[in-house]
Amino acid sequence: MKKNILAALTAGAVLSLSLSAGPIHAAQAEFTDIQGITGADKIESLHQDGLIKGVSDSLFKPEQELNTAQGIQLIADGLHLNLDTIRFVKQPLPSDYFSNVKDGVWYSDAFVRAQFNGIKMSNDIDPSKPLTREQYTLFLMQGIEAKGGLPMINIKPVDITDEKELTPEFQGAVQRSLVLKINTLDTEGNFNPKETITRAEAAVMMYNAIEYLEDFNAPKIPETPEK
Repeated sequence: MKKNILAALTAGAVLSLSLSAGPIHAAQAEFTDIQGITGADKIESLHQDGLIKGVSDSLFKPEQELNTAQGIQLIADGLHLNLDTIRFVKQPLPSDYFSNVKDGVWYSDAFVRAQFNGIKMSNDIDPSKPLTREQYTLFLMQGIEAKGGLPMINIKPVDITDEKELTPEFQGAVQRSLVLKINTLDTEGNFNPKETITRAEAAVMMYNAIEYLEDFNAPKIPETPEK
């Protein structure tokens, strides 16, 4: 992972993929339970850079399901969504916008930051409910769009074997995530949209999103015309 994008995206932000938002230790022990997991190097890279933590110092629990609170916090912190340019009459609270999101808990601030950075959530969103692959993808792509990281071009749709299982309003986000290589299909060309996303899958997508934003926002050096 290149350091400049990490510095830009994570100033003051630490990702938590566990149910509590405890502090990150400066020195990270390597995860011992991700060997053989797809994207293990990306997960460990995020871990060593202080962007994610496990359920313990050495265990990540890669196959554990990701719930909505964890997913929203991962996106809000990973993309460094903030309220720096917004002025409020009073401090916004999640209970002002969501009936099931509590004030003053570890995920409260993430829901507010997501709300004001283009992530469209229903007012009855349930923080404890598991996130599906298509739901997490939609929220992540909306966050990337809020960062100004989606090119205004027509894309050539990717062939998805189980495309009929996609919720129609999620299709555009899923296609963009595949074209931009933030997401991948399985070996049979399936996206498995209704399956609950795992901690490992969500972390790998976040790594890919950060890397994509770095490349997208990197200064473009014009080609020198041949003489």
